[in-house]
Amino acid sequence: SAESAENERLCLGKALGHFLNALFLPFPWNSCQTGPVIDMPVPASFNDITQDPSLENYIGWVWYEKEVLLPLRWLQGDPAPRVVLRFGSAHYYSIVWVNGVQVVEHEGGHLPFEADISSVLQGSPGALCRITVALNNTLTPHTLPPGSIQYMTDKTRYPKNYFVQNIKFDFFNYAGIHRPVVLYTTPAAYIDDITVTTTSSESIAMVQYQVSVVGSTAYSLSLSLRDQEGKEVATGDGPVGELKVLNPNLWWPYLMHENPGYLYSLEVKMQAQVAGALLEDIYTLPVGIRTVHVTSTQFLINGRPFYFHGVNKHEDADIRGKGLDWPLIVKDFNLLHWLGANSFRTSHYPYAEEIMDLCDAYGIVVIDESPGVGIKLPESFGNKSLQHHLAVMEELIRRDKNRPSVVMWSVANEPASELPPAAHYFKTVIAHTKALDPSRPVTFVTDANYALDHGAPYVDVICVNSYFSWYHDPGHLEVIPLQLTAQFENWYKTYQKPIIQSEYGADSVPGLHSDPPMMFTEEYQTAMLREYHSVFDKKRKEYVIGELIWNFADFMTSQGTTRVLGNKKGIFTRQRQPKAAAFVLRDRYWKIANESSCLPPVVTSHSLFLK
Repeated sequence: SAESAENERLCLGKALGHFLNALFLPFPWNSCQTGPVIDMPVPASFNDITQDPSLENYIGWVWYEKEVLLPLRWLQGDPAPRVVLRFGSAHYYSIVWVNGVQVVEHEGGHLPFEADISSVLQGSPGALCRITVALNNTLTPHTLPPGSIQYMTDKTRYPKNYFVQNIKFDFFNYAGIHRPVVLYTTPAAYIDDITVTTTSSESIAMVQYQVSVVGSTAYSLSLSLRDQEGKEVATGDGPVGELKVLNPNLWWPYLMHENPGYLYSLEVKMQAQVAGALLEDIYTLPVGIRTVHVTSTQFLINGRPFYFHGVNKHEDADIRGKGLDWPLIVKDFNLLHWLGANSFRTSHYPYAEEIMDLCDAYGIVVIDESPGVGIKLPESFGNKSLQHHLAVMEELIRRDKNRPSVVMWSVANEPASELPPAAHYFKTVIAHTKALDPSRPVTFVTDANYALDHGAPYVDVICVNSYFSWYHDPGHLEVIPLQLTAQFENWYKTYQKPIIQSEYGADSVPGLHSDPPMMFTEEYQTAMLREYHSVFDKKRKEYVIGELIWNFADFMTSQGTTRVLGNKKGIFTRQRQPKAAAFVLRDRYWKIANESSCLPPVVTSHSLFLK
């Protein structure tokens, strides 16, 4: 939704009131009924905030509550403005009340949802607005990601009603309100959605747009496209049209052009008649002009071959878990620039909008992945799961469709795609994704055998994960050249599609050393990378179009006998300090970048801007 020039926004950060941890909580309640109540910061995961071990691994309902006093002008006027309550994300199932009235339910984490709460607030100007959220992090075979609850019935070994949450993915199942919660206003008639696509030739670009307005049928729309200097380069009007841009500045990836991430500003202005009043809504959308095309051997951005030399990441950090953290986000982008990385995959879920904004601005290319990780059980391929997966793709594409940094959708990671039901499942999900957005290629990330994968026929790019000499033939670096070469050749011979090595890597405990290299040492991690790189260098001359290391930084996982305080495959520690592998990868990525002769200008001074 959009905000007008006169619209306002109220961030409900810091603590969203109180955090009420009670599975069977009566509603409405008073202070004698709630049980334990603690302050809880938002945005943050709740798991690591306290010293309570039961909260660390808590599964079930938790409650958040906050009272806010809204500006009186938000509740006045004829017609009065819309007041909207928006959540950047909450994990996983959310029910929201305002002043005791249910206003929205939402299934799934990682994506935003909102509710128009104007009608609830009418008639109570000056009163406190009480926002209550019930949140359940239980995963079932039909959620994304899927999971299952296992009850332990042996009373000689487990307490009464003891259960565990089983998951099929290797990162900690953090929960809470992970992204900002805001209240904002729009006029009664407002700009609801904008869709932009771009095409370009050497001297002319076309920006196609479609605008939807809600709340009035008597409206006009005017559009103005401005460059980074504020100069107007094209104008238009009406809900559907095309803007012609002469001598456009194209959106280029980092290290592919001396001025990467060029963004125009598209200002959309609506004027509408509602109940005799003239209302105005204005929304400004960043627009990057770029094209994407896939051949049998190449990935083309603006008609030029693009090679993904990047990383896989996680939204993960000490204490705040998956909670949005601006200093950490900016640190990570500085590390990506230092590393010479031009891309990442949002493994294994959509990342915060604030992260995506910086990708657009900095020219970091993104493979945008849904939360479809751990789809392993046959029941997770049924119609109930499929319908939810389709809905999640709709939410993801609505959020990120206008982002030039997003060049490909990934609908899943390492599903059990060798199962027969996977054929119909992924054919349907991929076709639905392409229908929603015909402008981008679609993939999913596989670790299945090339001859048994039922979903691979429907993707545009083959993304394959492999861990030779780690999970397979552990300790035997000498098998990598043969096995990795065979992997690439088998996939390409079967499908004649370009290939990205979407994961590879090894755990290393920082400061642990051994020569000759042994598993879990920094030397073994660097030795494995070099073996993979030698094969990449041969195959990227043919049809391999990218390599994404697993992982950018160490991250937390569930406890287990193979995980010592999390997954240690990061080239940086969880605190963002480099291991030896970071320097190996940096040398490689800058060497690849040098081949294109598009290096950024030397920075001689720093100017700091407050975000």
